[in-house]
Amino acid sequence: MASSEPVDFSLRHDSFERWYQTPLGRALLADQRACVDHHLRNLTGARQLQVGISHRVPLASSTDFSQKIVTTPKWGAAIPEGVAVCDADELPFPGDSMDLVILHHTADFSPHPHQVLREASRVLRGEATILLIGFNPVSVWGARRLLSRSRTGPWGGRFLMKSRMEDWLRLLDFSVEFSRSCFYRLPIQKPVSERRQSLLERVCGNGILPIGAYYCIVARKRVCSRIPRRPVWNKQKVITLPGSGTVGVSRGCASRISIKSRQSGSCNDR
Repeated sequence: MASSEPVDFSLRHDSFERWYQTPLGRALLADQRACVDHHLRNLTGARQLQVGISHRVPLASSTDFSQKIVTTPKWGAAIPEGVAVCDADELPFPGDSMDLVILHHTADFSPHPHQVLREASRVLRGEATILLIGFNPVSVWGARRLLSRSRTGPWGGRFLMKSRMEDWLRLLDFSVEFSRSCFYRLPIQKPVSERRQSLLERVCGNGILPIGAYYCIVARKRVCSRIPRRPVWNKQKVITLPGSGTVGVSRGCASRISIKSRQSGSCNDR
């Protein structure tokens, strides 16, 4: 019977971050960075936001955005500028403020994965881009997680189905432009020879079969940005004209009307 105790995702974040320092973790991160750079190389804009497990695992550092913001779920002693401490399912940014959002295993290591996508959708501008990376349960890595009792490193993640993430994105009015699984290395720390690695890639059809260790989804928000509301009239700039009720008029017009009234004796005189 499964345990009903809540999962401490903060501990799993730390374990996953340390795992990235292993040979297998460095190889995975290098492959993910190459994948992200390939799909985002032509994008540009004002603000780029990366929501992940740690600010020490950056992606898309070569993109052409004026401001690059990274979030981290845990406060640290030396957090650099441009890093926001927050939960992935409650972002401290206004709506329609980002031109690109990158979710790096964010849903895998969150107690509320659907809310993570909702928050990403909220802060994205209309026609902006979201890139999502998550572990693939339909892979050798997914089998490794099921057979292992350990929940350290990547094995502490949820391994959500790629099709489920695509459905959630479509429900949030996103159009999926790219979706593919990547990284066909076996989940072992021992280095694999280039010959064996190329054989694995040929067997897997060079990415055609959806059994890579992680998937990358690129989608575009098809909801237009909200139009700012027109400012409400300032009551201090509203005057009452004799016999005409309340009229919205500037102070300059009011002074000219007052002068004309004194000259002619009445606003209604011809």
